[in-house]
Amino acid sequence: MSAKKTITRSRARQILDSASKTRILVIGDLMVDRFIWGTASRISPEAPVPVVEVKNQESMPGGAANVARNLAALGANAEIFGIVGRDEPARELRALLRDQNIACSGMFPSSRPTTTKTRVIAHTQQLVRYDRETREEISKNMEARLFDSLRPRLDRASAVIVGDYAKGVVTQNLLERVKSLCDERSLQINIDSRPARNLKLRGFSMMKPNRKEAFQFAKIEDENPDTSPLNDKQLLSASNQILEQFQPKVLMITLANQGMLLCQRGQKPLHIPTVAQSVYDVSGAGDTVMATFTLARAGGASLVEAAILSNHAAGIVVGKVGTAVTSRDELLRSFK
Repeated sequence: MSAKKTITRSRARQILDSASKTRILVIGDLMVDRFIWGTASRISPEAPVPVVEVKNQESMPGGAANVARNLAALGANAEIFGIVGRDEPARELRALLRDQNIACSGMFPSSRPTTTKTRVIAHTQQLVRYDRETREEISKNMEARLFDSLRPRLDRASAVIVGDYAKGVVTQNLLERVKSLCDERSLQINIDSRPARNLKLRGFSMMKPNRKEAFQFAKIEDENPDTSPLNDKQLLSASNQILEQFQPKVLMITLANQGMLLCQRGQKPLHIPTVAQSVYDVSGAGDTVMATFTLARAGGASLVEAAILSNHAAGIVVGKVGTAVTSRDELLRSFK
């Protein structure tokens, strides 16, 4: 089934008004997304590569920190839990988050470097990206510190988001302990995890893989990426396998320029076509979907309403360059 209805601007405002009273906890891999902007008009005499004349440099919260940034931009109270290094990117990230009123008491320094992704962009075209990071799992001591910091805050939380970007912060033990406490409290806990981690992900409120990750979770080869989602037998088979194996209450598969697919066990999938007017950069769009969906559900939205809001939010951020967010006012204006 393809979604042909939308929601009114007044209903979207009502959901966001309710969501502004929520507190959402985000735990996972924290990063700094660094962008070096410039122009390139000549080739280096030293190698066949463009010479970029740097005009500007900008840093933004990335990974799970970008999820929290999206929540804050839409009016929610966001609190972050994760590991950073004892380095300049960590100080930069803490300042960026505090500027957006995101609580950072759950950020712990360690000997690991703060994950930093640096993109060099000329004329809106990304030329290269280089990363500084480690992917080793955190120590048992650091795992315990994260859990002990998060546990007392669950009683005042409206939802929990787990952002696993395969950097080693989300361990199986930590994941199971946090999920157990959420289950005890009937608290929404949504996860975005990478298939390569091979974590046990059974029974979450929502899973949000992109198309490539969905096929990896299902261990199916993607042979028809341009097929219409509801006619794509392989995609539907992959979604059914994920629902059967991991038993999420909701499976949301993001499909780039094809929108998203909302799936539940025993129901026909719902395809929500994209509303993006233009696509400049998909960096962080999945974070926007996760944040908006979780916030909307915490604000009383139905599954379909939350998916539609998420689709609109993603359609806005892909029209911007860099790891972008959408504001509450921008999102409301997208509903005609």
